[in-house]
Amino acid sequence: MYQVIARKYRPQGFDDVVGQEHVKTTLRNAIAQNRIAHGYIFSGQRGTGKTTMARIIARCLNCEQGPTAEPCGVCASCLEVAAGGSVDVIEIDAASNRGINEMRELRENVRYRPVRDRYKVFIVDEAHQITSEAFNALLKTLEEPPAWALFILCTTESHKIPATIASRCQHFSFRSVDYEELIARMAWICTQEGIAADTETLGVIAHAGEGSVRDSLSALDQAIACCGNTLDAAAVRALLGAYSIDSLARIAQALLDQSSAPMLALVGDLERNGENLQHFSRELSRFFRNLLVARIAGSDTQLLAASPREREQMAQIAARFSEPELTRYLQLSLDLFRDLQYSLQPRFHLELGLVKLVMAGRLIDIEKALAGLPPAPAKPAFARAPAPSMAPSTTPPPRPAPAARPAGPSPFELDRLKKGGRPEPQSMGANALAPAPVTPLNSGEPWSQRLHDALIELGLPFTADAMAHSEVEAVGNELRILAPKEFQLSLTQDDLQKALQHAGAAQLRAKISFGAPTVPAARMETKRPAVADDAERRALENAEVARFRELFGGELRNIKNLKE
Repeated sequence: MYQVIARKYRPQGFDDVVGQEHVKTTLRNAIAQNRIAHGYIFSGQRGTGKTTMARIIARCLNCEQGPTAEPCGVCASCLEVAAGGSVDVIEIDAASNRGINEMRELRENVRYRPVRDRYKVFIVDEAHQITSEAFNALLKTLEEPPAWALFILCTTESHKIPATIASRCQHFSFRSVDYEELIARMAWICTQEGIAADTETLGVIAHAGEGSVRDSLSALDQAIACCGNTLDAAAVRALLGAYSIDSLARIAQALLDQSSAPMLALVGDLERNGENLQHFSRELSRFFRNLLVARIAGSDTQLLAASPREREQMAQIAARFSEPELTRYLQLSLDLFRDLQYSLQPRFHLELGLVKLVMAGRLIDIEKALAGLPPAPAKPAFARAPAPSMAPSTTPPPRPAPAARPAGPSPFELDRLKKGGRPEPQSMGANALAPAPVTPLNSGEPWSQRLHDALIELGLPFTADAMAHSEVEAVGNELRILAPKEFQLSLTQDDLQKALQHAGAAQLRAKISFGAPTVPAARMETKRPAVADDAERRALENAEVARFRELFGGELRNIKNLKE
């Protein structure tokens, strides 16, 4: 019966394992120094040698010439472990034996000594599938096992292993296998099998494996079944659904030509050929990533997993783009791949994403846009109005009518005179010493306006805004204020009394009630402090601000001093 390549060429010793030098060196030294732990955790992506390494440890410990880091491979123990039929090496699939009853059975089995070998090795595959209760049942046994017991937990998701279990084991993290090591391993296997395959074809298979030796060997087995004893790169790409750099270069050429028509034609070809659009989007993201790496680090860098011909071609394409452009294309392609995972219309999303790539290539950097502007004029962007001419005019402009002044001093003048220690100005008449009468609501200066201005000067803008939406009625020495309900938190009795005192009317008392005003009060213009006006003037006179406004338009709404 035929045996697949992944099983036929499974490593039987440390030297046969591809990569994982940090794990092999540590385990070799542990066996040589007789410092073997009672529990190990092997974690890493699929197909990197976790279970294979566990079997090699079992062979090293139970070999007739051992414990040794180089098992003989001919004794009964080595042969049985290699065939998977050793009585003292128990492999457990935790995906189907994950409950507490299975762990109790394992715990009972640990108590008995090995039948023939030195150690009884328990290899638990997919250990993260074990339930919390089952782990708790195994906890004490794993912490203090018999001298002949050894536990090896293999998992692809080490974060799911409880901390109480991980703290009792030595943890080894298996890394994805390097691209060049995969190529070398598959080339050796092809030599053993009498298969003719060039580096480009093996590179396509290694890309399909994505750092997994088992996946790469499975793809190699599939390619041999398709092509026979001579592997062809084009046929292998069609078999595995891969895309050559020549086909992806059509995307780069369309971006250079700033043309969207080739993009739509490419999607049509993919749809007619029954290609997986999500897989194409992933390959497109990898293509832009490789171009960016070739642009930054050069084509000879180890960060590129490609054949020499592909490296040279990537370097030529990357030289025609800038780093910001390639970065933008990579981000857009990653967004496109993410959207295609949940799209009900993948073709529409792919077409839109490719057209977006073309549109993104038409963008101009803001530095280039500003550099192309004409130089700023010598005069300020917003000059003051010219002085009136001294020449006589036949028709003089009409003079504005003087504003009517209220009878008697205003409350602000009274307050300033009091603070200065000068006597209050008195008007002629019998009521000269009487307090100024309360101005009615419908006069030129209503109390709502006076209180609003006083609150602004006191630095209470929220209370001033509430006053702008309120109705004020003066009745004797009482100001009755009707405000909307939404201003209950902003309008307080203490703030209003401060405003009355600031306005020179401390003798008045404010009475607040909340409800819907019968007539909405007009919104009052907030007085801008002189400091803000000066900052706005200086900002508008700045040459760079003027150039931005000339290019992009807009208005100045807020100014922030970064030194404060």
